[in-house]
Amino acid sequence: MQYRQQTASLCPVCLQRIPAWRVGTDTDMRLEKACPEHGHFATPIWRGLPGFGEWKRDKLPSQPPVCHTQPQAGCPFDCGLCPNHAQHTCTTLLEVTQRCNLGCPICFARSLDSGTDPDLDTLARNMAHIRETAGPCTLQLSGGEPTVRDDLPEIVRLAAAQNFRLVQLNTNGLRFAREPEYARALREAGLEAVFFQFDSVHDADYTTIRGRALWEEKQQALTAMGRAGLGVVLVPTLVPGVNTRAIGAILRFGVQHHPVVRGVHFQPISYFGRYPAPPADTDRLTLPEIMRALEEQTAGLVRTQDFLPPGCEHALCSFHATYAVAASGELQRLGGACCSEGPIQAADGARQTVHLTAQRWRGQQTGSTTGPETNEDDLDRFIARAREASFTVSAMGFQDAWTVDLERLRGCCIHVHASDGRLIPFCAYNLTAANGRPLYRR
Repeated sequence: MQYRQQTASLCPVCLQRIPAWRVGTDTDMRLEKACPEHGHFATPIWRGLPGFGEWKRDKLPSQPPVCHTQPQAGCPFDCGLCPNHAQHTCTTLLEVTQRCNLGCPICFARSLDSGTDPDLDTLARNMAHIRETAGPCTLQLSGGEPTVRDDLPEIVRLAAAQNFRLVQLNTNGLRFAREPEYARALREAGLEAVFFQFDSVHDADYTTIRGRALWEEKQQALTAMGRAGLGVVLVPTLVPGVNTRAIGAILRFGVQHHPVVRGVHFQPISYFGRYPAPPADTDRLTLPEIMRALEEQTAGLVRTQDFLPPGCEHALCSFHATYAVAASGELQRLGGACCSEGPIQAADGARQTVHLTAQRWRGQQTGSTTGPETNEDDLDRFIARAREASFTVSAMGFQDAWTVDLERLRGCCIHVHASDGRLIPFCAYNLTAANGRPLYRR
């Protein structure tokens, strides 16, 4: 079947809004657009099975409960969020530093090795503002590398006091490897889960992607996190021709280290920063290619047909599946088909995602047990055991200047808290023109 679906996008050179079309077949879709000044652009957005036409989950738009900007210039230039945004906040990223202890060749955050961090009073106000604006969402403490701040435990305490559904840390884990008790200090401060940069099980891949060998330190960091009772999600950035051959090995490593590892969340590379020429088609990795690689590289431990489109963000943004881990290491998919007849309410999808993320990704509850000496009833024990047994496999394809689709952007549920208090969709906040000029990030 041939498709030609109209949407809107941006010119990768000047970042002006221009018409765009999703053009192609079920197994070969491209985003095509033309700027009157800078010419025609065409980028792969879907390659292979499952077919493009069957991969959908319609949603009824829902205006964010609090909007700080009004539509004037049009999407994506009025983010704040504006009343034309179609989804509530599921996760808010709060950047606590721009500094980092790695110099990765690949970095969406444009991190630095120096700079001034926001003080604790500023961060406390920001957290309160997020709580008032976005509600009880997941809060991700991000950067830069948050662990370069010696006061990170105090920042975690401030976040825990705001009663977010989940307090999570984005980190490369190097400080956890160097200071094994550091993980326990963060756990005692109220940290529940870690989004752990984990690109491979091979040092050669880390050298290419992160600038140096890191495999030994990654294992040491994971051990420290597990001993502290933190829930860990492995987050590989997938770069075609570099670590894509390790997709299956990463998943198997995660399953072997369950229940400390609560899941794996793959992120195909997006091209933020300076790219004088458009990335080639071979530089792209689409969601169906990751699904098939997972099946092929694990000999069917997971299957392409296991994966479902998201209930929160736009269907073209991500996929997911949840499994129970058997004692043998085999995975049994939990749940069935996702889609009821007719579209779902976008706000309902956001609420459900926040709830399930908090359930499945957090670590062990401090001081809790499910043994016979507790007062928990059989249902409580069943729920606790089910949560411990679950393992999620997911991926999210972030948009860059060549792939940005404003229909997808309006359905975004992952937002960054900007320094002026606005909530900006993640892909808009990090998007840069081909010469490195940012749309929002400063």
